Amino acid sequence: MTEKKRKIHVLGINSYKFEDLSFKLQNLFLETENIAVPDSYIEEIKSWCERDLEKKKSFFPSKSNNELLNWLKSQKTDVILISRGDPLWFGIGRILLENFSKDELSFFPSNTCIQLAFSKLKIPWQDTVNVSIHGRDSTKLVEALKARPSNLAVITDSNNKSLEIIKKNLSELNLIECYDFWLCEEIGFDDENIRKLNLKESLPSDISSLNIVVLTKTKKSYSNSNLPVFGISDHIFKTFDDRPNLLTKREVRVQILADLELPKNGVIWDIGAGCGSIGLEALKLRPNLDLFCIDKRIGSRALILENSKRLGVKPKLIFEEDIIKTLNSRNLSSLEKPNRLVIGGCDKKTKLQIIKSLAKGMRIGDIVVIPIIDIQTIKELKEELEDKNFKTNLNLIQTFKSLSIAEGMRLEPNNPVFILKGKK
Repeated sequence: MTEKKRKIHVLGINSYKFEDLSFKLQNLFLETENIAVPDSYIEEIKSWCERDLEKKKSFFPSKSNNELLNWLKSQKTDVILISRGDPLWFGIGRILLENFSKDELSFFPSNTCIQLAFSKLKIPWQDTVNVSIHGRDSTKLVEALKARPSNLAVITDSNNKSLEIIKKNLSELNLIECYDFWLCEEIGFDDENIRKLNLKESLPSDISSLNIVVLTKTKKSYSNSNLPVFGISDHIFKTFDDRPNLLTKREVRVQILADLELPKNGVIWDIGAGCGSIGLEALKLRPNLDLFCIDKRIGSRALILENSKRLGVKPKLIFEEDIIKTLNSRNLSSLEKPNRLVIGGCDKKTKLQIIKSLAKGMRIGDIVVIPIIDIQTIKELKEELEDKNFKTNLNLIQTFKSLSIAEGMRLEPNNPVFILKGKK
């Protein structure tokens, strides 16, 4: 790009009051003739001219399109482009940098709408995930929601039914109970309004087109009185925010529980238990089972205990240690042999050793179930089970979840999981 001496000064604002600008920016505005302003609030900026001005003003109503770019390129002297918040944060800054040299541009950011919203809510926001669906599809929103962050801020778009999409996505991902939904309107302006919405009710009809949404994790107590008999929703289980893979998703979990053919009495071992979702739901279905949970991750015992309370069940033993240590250092004869064995969350070598150590003590009718995501391990595990007199079968579980988008609906695939079952 050819370097030009004139400058494009990009001013971010979060108020329509001239007095809220720094003295430096007030003087810059007073001295600059040509000013581009979004047409939605050009009248408010024109009111700044009700004072003694050194130069006559010429206002260009901008719409962040090619007409604006062409106007900026046609200017021979310095210009001001006014935007909201920080122009380089989901704003027009990126487009300007693609069309003008850095030497031509100077940026004067104001507080972002997200900063202002969290200051009003009085919530720390250093760990907040920020997503924009303004002029964009909701793919990034869905990805962010699946990770279940503590706080999620969403820049919305009044033209694509953003609020309805966020509400539907929360419902479709079974997360409505997990978050408080804060609607923040006209943040930083005279008509500022912040309210917490109940997503089980219809959205209000009096919503300003200038809004953002802040989702904050709820802190609630869980009652096991309203849980379904089978197929407990994922949001009921506590897991680490940065380790959502510790939870076996509902669609896979229900198939594993069905394949286990749970008896009324007996012993079930859940190895690589994670947050305990499989074993604990099995115990809820069959309260007379003895459940042994084993997981080597630090903190897994506390997770399993918390989820035990939520489901109203009690495992017999929880080992927060590597299963190899359990097999090698503990007196296995003193532990009840499993009638049902779930093996997950470990590598192929460990899975093979578990089968060699435990399968030989299992009796006719006992069952081993192994969820697998690595197709390369299936053959050896299947052969090892068959060598120990298990009849095997293999299922591929691939499910899709419907998710709302601006144009209607799309199907979002869940990760495919192979389930290897062996019955003695």
